Amino acid sequence: MNKACLECGEKIVGREDKKFCSDGCRNSYNNKINKDSTNIMRNVNNQLRKNYRILSALNVDGKSKTTRSKLISKGFDFDFFTNILKTNTGNTYYFLYDQGYMALENNYFVLVKKNL
Repeated sequence: MNKACLECGEKIVGREDKKFCSDGCRNSYNNKINKDSTNIMRNVNNQLRKNYRILSALNVDGKSKTTRSKLISKGFDFDFFTNILKTNTGNTYYFLYDQGYMALENNYFVLVKKNL
């Protein structure tokens, strides 16, 4: 049976269930399929990654304290987080994957890391 590569259209030689003629074509095809399809998705994902890196850098011990101005000076955007955790005591933590923060008094924040 003559099958054509899904990426470049070249004839495929080898196993019957092969879809690509080479690793390069397979990678290229999957990169096209999996890329962020719109600017809004790309921008949101970039900001989530940036926020995560900032929290990780400031919270190396798993629990720490910082200020709003320090977070903002590093480029942290409080509008972007992945989930919210409300505790039984009424506290609200905002998380970016396993890194979280909660507002305290006087523009301070406690930073925590969730054990997954």
